[in-house]
Amino acid sequence: MLSEESSDRGDREHKPSPIDVHVGGRVRLRRTLLGMSQEKLGEALGLTFQQVQKYERGVNRIGASRLFDIARVLDVPIGFFFDDMPGSYGNNSTRSRINGAGFAEGQEGFEDDALNRRETLELVRAYYRITEPAVRKRVFDLIKSLAPVE
Repeated sequence: MLSEESSDRGDREHKPSPIDVHVGGRVRLRRTLLGMSQEKLGEALGLTFQQVQKYERGVNRIGASRLFDIARVLDVPIGFFFDDMPGSYGNNSTRSRINGAGFAEGQEGFEDDALNRRETLELVRAYYRITEPAVRKRVFDLIKSLAPVE
């Protein structure tokens, strides 16, 4: 039997889970870094671009088998979608269960949206288009030298 609270959910605006929003954002990040459109990702998964949009916004929750398919298409391990999980959602025990080998330590309370900015994505794409490894390393070193020391 449905509780009064759960039956009222249809009447109220649905607020996506922060975890679903994070995972969807990571799908968007990887898709964009690959230069793949929502339409292309949808075709590879047998979905419409509107379904991909809903996954990326966290409006629709991504099930385990679908996440497995997305990871395969985007050529990343499943743990990628949980990297940089903000605040209390990203505790170490969760991370080690997701990855098995454990993730590199992320910042607690990671709230910076820099990874989702178009500027960041364009910079990363341009960086990886540099085919000469020595030149790419020099660009990397230059950027690091220009950033303030923490």
